[in-house]
Amino acid sequence: MAVQLSDITTRTGNPLEPLSAEEVRRASEILREQRGLDSRVRFVSVALHEPPKDEVLAHDRDGGPAPERAAFAVLYDRGHQQTVEAVVSLTSATVTSWRVVEGVQPSVMLEEFFSTEEITRADPRWQEAMRRRGVTDFSLAMIDPWAAGHDLEDPTGRRLIRPLTFVRSREDDNGYARPVEGLVVLVDLDRMEVIDVRDHGVVPLPPKAGNYAPELMFDDDNRPAHTGLRDDVRPIEITQPEGPSFTVDGHAVSWQKWRLRVGYSPREGLVLHQVGYEDRGRLRPVVYRASLSEMYIPYADPAPTHRIKNVFDEGEYGVGLLLNPLTLGCDCLGEIHYFDVVANDQDGQPVTIPNAICMHEEDYGVGWKHTDFRTEKVEVRRSRRLVVSCFATVGNYEYGFFWYLYTDGSIQYEVKLTGVISTGAVPEGVEPRFGTLVAPGLYGPHHQHFFNVRLDMQVDGERNTVYEVDAAALPPGPDNPYGNAWVTQKTPLTRESEARRLIDPFVARTWYVVNPGQVNELGQPVGYKIMPGENVLPLQQEGSQAYARAQFAYKHLWVTRYDPAERYAAGDYPNQHGSPGGLLQYQEADRPLEDEDVVVWYSFGAHHVVRPEDWPVMPVSYAGFSLKPVGFFDGNPALDMPRSAPACHTGNGHGDGNGHGPAGR
Repeated sequence: MAVQLSDITTRTGNPLEPLSAEEVRRASEILREQRGLDSRVRFVSVALHEPPKDEVLAHDRDGGPAPERAAFAVLYDRGHQQTVEAVVSLTSATVTSWRVVEGVQPSVMLEEFFSTEEITRADPRWQEAMRRRGVTDFSLAMIDPWAAGHDLEDPTGRRLIRPLTFVRSREDDNGYARPVEGLVVLVDLDRMEVIDVRDHGVVPLPPKAGNYAPELMFDDDNRPAHTGLRDDVRPIEITQPEGPSFTVDGHAVSWQKWRLRVGYSPREGLVLHQVGYEDRGRLRPVVYRASLSEMYIPYADPAPTHRIKNVFDEGEYGVGLLLNPLTLGCDCLGEIHYFDVVANDQDGQPVTIPNAICMHEEDYGVGWKHTDFRTEKVEVRRSRRLVVSCFATVGNYEYGFFWYLYTDGSIQYEVKLTGVISTGAVPEGVEPRFGTLVAPGLYGPHHQHFFNVRLDMQVDGERNTVYEVDAAALPPGPDNPYGNAWVTQKTPLTRESEARRLIDPFVARTWYVVNPGQVNELGQPVGYKIMPGENVLPLQQEGSQAYARAQFAYKHLWVTRYDPAERYAAGDYPNQHGSPGGLLQYQEADRPLEDEDVVVWYSFGAHHVVRPEDWPVMPVSYAGFSLKPVGFFDGNPALDMPRSAPACHTGNGHGDGNGHGPAGR
């Protein structure tokens, strides 16, 4: 059930409110008028130019003047092959900053994706390669434009993209079932021409369809591809008779004791601002800004069609531009509030993605419980969480980005990976070395997904210190006479050069972000700890594209001193960039970190050895991490959760009405 909750929503102005459609339109008009832009200057992105943190906090804390409202635009001048960054004051209607950024390529624009398909289909060399594979109806070719990466053989100084080809059997067919193996095309996006076609040899197209929609689940002989849809799935209804527990004011959200702002940018997608917890009448900040700063997906197959797959889905494409409208398919269940987001097209006009961000609350099982076996008295409380989420479609893959806030003061970030694997073809009878067969003649290459989340921490204030915390067994001796003693060792990360760390599950490693200037009733500094989930490291070695371009993924935790210009783990412009930017450069100054305004960057990865069960569409897999309070509260913050009503609906009449029976838990 999906319910739009417009009746609980009001509007208010705030310095961190995302740009409205009118503001995007006005910013573009001001740029065109004051800089004399012609049609060759394309708008890559238009987003809120976030005000300085101190101005926002002063405005919130002291009721000071509202910061200037401004837009930040990334432009690409196709006539001069230049990338430009511009700041437009919407308050004064002036261009306040104009900077040409030399030697970089901005992210690929949507209009370039569609142009790439048309250009590739029209190329005689590509057409001849398709004929060699028995394909003559070129309209059925599905062209996937992949970012060019950084190949030493590529011409320098040109804006490039590298499309791969698949073949549909009809318009709505899953084209990834029939990849055109060995055919690699290179397109110049400025000249709008194919500059290279390389055919590394014909591999037969895989014979079987790979459709997943019920009406298309037939093989090529029109036989059902499975036994039919299940008929024993009964409805589950999520109801909140009194409505949800959250309220929404513009993009400001109040839920239980949590307060936050839901934000958006075309590059990052979903952003959370000013996440805080109201404790005994005082709003205590935890995170000033939280966002996905980069995604990187390197493939492990050295074959020509696959070695080029090394994509920064955020920096090379822009995740926020690829968000799904969430009205169809019920991506969320329950009493839902949707946030529309406003992006832009390449003419600078606003494009609204309706229902792009979903918010709802979920029951999350038992939150805490104890039975006093002497008195037989039982106390149990349910856990509940607020879910703020979105989904992006990046070519073949879908990524769900989920923030969870819990009633016990915990925060969790989770990426849900699904969609269709990027496929390759092999001759019949060949077992792929660098992937797994999923259908006759069809395989999924080994690959990895890496994500980095930027956390601008504000634990009870702007001055924090980060500690690495390991469990350590004491050596035998007076302090450990029975061999059972172990302690926790806390090591401060005092400088940026020390703040490049790896997980270590063998010592239960976590990282504490504490405020030395604020203590709890026990005299301990208040803090939150970063708890790793499942994680991996890249297997790509020195000399690979991953090693050269995605150094952020080779360490799990990074800490930097706050700088508003340092936003992305792989740097501002990873597209076609051949050297590590971002975090390595940010840490070159080796700034001190103790009792400072710090930013924590957490990298985590999903290791994907493809299974036959991942075809034709992949069941969701999960990756992420958690933030948990450590001494932030003076006790269990969920102690005040009310008792649940003693009722249970079993559906079969065997419950006793007090939560006991087949459905009770």
